[in-house]
Amino acid sequence: MPTHGSLTKAGKVRSQTPRIESQGRKSTIPRIRNRKNYAKLISNQDKFGRNRRRRRRR
Repeated sequence: MPTHGSLTKAGKVRSQTPRIESQGRKSTIPRIRNRKNYAKLISNQDKFGRNRRRRRRR
């Protein structure tokens, strides 16, 4: 069976591309960000929502 291109050219493009240094993460990881938002939602549960006045009168 014929091959799709010669093996002598394997990896040609990858070796020609310039190496770029990785940059640091600008925001928090989504899993941690979601966890913080959930904790904030639970701790402020009686301050927000449709029935917030009714909850506050307890």
